[in-house]
Amino acid sequence: MSLYRNFFSVGGLTLVSRIAGFARDALMAAVLGIGPAADAFNAAFRFPNLFRRLFAEGAFNTAFVPMFSSALETQSPDAARLLASRIMSWLVATIIVVTILAEIFMEPVMRLFVPGFTDPDKFALTVFLTRIMFPYLACMSLMAAYGAILNTLGRFFAAAFAPVILNIVNIAALVPLAILVLEDKADAAFWVAIATMLGGIAQLALVYGAVRRSGFVPRLGIPRPNAEVRRFWLLAIPAILTGGITQINIFVGTIIASGVNGTISVLAYADRLYQLPLGIIGIAIGTVLLPELSRHLSAGRDREAAQSQDQSLLLSMLLSMPAAAALAALSVPIVRVLFERGAFDAAATQPVADTLVAFAWGLPAFVLVRVLQPGFFSRKDTLTPTVFAGISVLVNIGISLWLFPSLQHVGIALATTISSWLNAGLLAMFLARRGYFVLSGTSLRKHLLTIASSLGMAGVLYLFGQRASAIFSPGAPFVLQSAALFAICVFGAVTYFTLVHITGAQPLGMVLRRLRRRS
Repeated sequence: MSLYRNFFSVGGLTLVSRIAGFARDALMAAVLGIGPAADAFNAAFRFPNLFRRLFAEGAFNTAFVPMFSSALETQSPDAARLLASRIMSWLVATIIVVTILAEIFMEPVMRLFVPGFTDPDKFALTVFLTRIMFPYLACMSLMAAYGAILNTLGRFFAAAFAPVILNIVNIAALVPLAILVLEDKADAAFWVAIATMLGGIAQLALVYGAVRRSGFVPRLGIPRPNAEVRRFWLLAIPAILTGGITQINIFVGTIIASGVNGTISVLAYADRLYQLPLGIIGIAIGTVLLPELSRHLSAGRDREAAQSQDQSLLLSMLLSMPAAAALAALSVPIVRVLFERGAFDAAATQPVADTLVAFAWGLPAFVLVRVLQPGFFSRKDTLTPTVFAGISVLVNIGISLWLFPSLQHVGIALATTISSWLNAGLLAMFLARRGYFVLSGTSLRKHLLTIASSLGMAGVLYLFGQRASAIFSPGAPFVLQSAALFAICVFGAVTYFTLVHITGAQPLGMVLRRLRRRS
């Protein structure tokens, strides 16, 4: 299957997941709003996700996928299966130890994580919810590991569809809570936490079933050191540091935001919105590109690897630039239509919309980082991205501390955007210096035309949004607002793709031909 077909296959399933996630988030906003219970839940959910990204999505994938791909290409399926068994045994043992320690020492750890939660009831609720959801780490880490095996085998469906299961389980829990309108928001947060844990178990079951059908189920045993495991840790430790540095960024952002009531929830809702295009574009491309590059490089196909990197870059900018422009131009209507109901009132819309604008202009950078990092990881270089991540995080922390007193939630979002552009720039510059990435004159022209087309579309969307301001005013009928937002977005998409086609930034016929290719 061609690179483009794989991108859109994973991206399409991610779109389904994110739409289901929007339904979940809209219900959660209606049930919890942006008050103390919402802050407690979002902080509690963020904590296990911090470790998940550290142990699973970060270190494991970036170190494991190139080794597993190389074993498949140069040795045999049995050798690849044995490698997966040895490495996953270490992953499971590490997660068990971390989970036990976290459950025992949860209260002092959370005092470090959310020092601004000075209300005893709010802090106690946060600790309680985190204890419920921390085992979610084990489910998600194993799911990510099984998903890495499936992705390397070219089977992308199960891992891409699994997040839909989590959203469905959460929606099933939130619908009755929204209908009942519980007075005690802490009770509602408790049931959502239980649903999250059950959703994690369901996700793991789905992906495990797919691995079992593929015949590549790793046999878990007592972890023992050997040459392959030592090599894995040599690759993984820099990736752990990269993940750790990135999570320090989240950790410090949470500490800063915890000092002002509601800020964590504002950031969480804005984060959900820009995560939609990031998931569809950046994560989908990164998921497909790493095993693709690893296979090409293991087989000595350097030219094909360079072509895959270039195609990924063009496709990522073709989709992420207009997404960023649309989120910025229509921030208030988007937040109002998706979230403004129940406990989430009109006063909560503007801060979330302002934060969304700040995040939106960093979206292309977030996607670029996902596209450029596989250029290092596929060559078994996990150290260089670690250094760049460290630099960007230091910049992020410094800007956050500088801007938060005056801009609060918007300051943290701006700091994230600026540091992400710095990270993407460093990755691109060093790939080019090593000869792994060359931006030709034709590609540069296409990127500039893509940016111009996106800005043109943003102007059109903003004007339509202003003309429809009465429709998007607080209290207007939801159906009317939804229809108006949908119509404006469709018109914007038509405008954008017309511009990229007639300017030659990306002729649509070429995209369709690549989608039809099988290899």
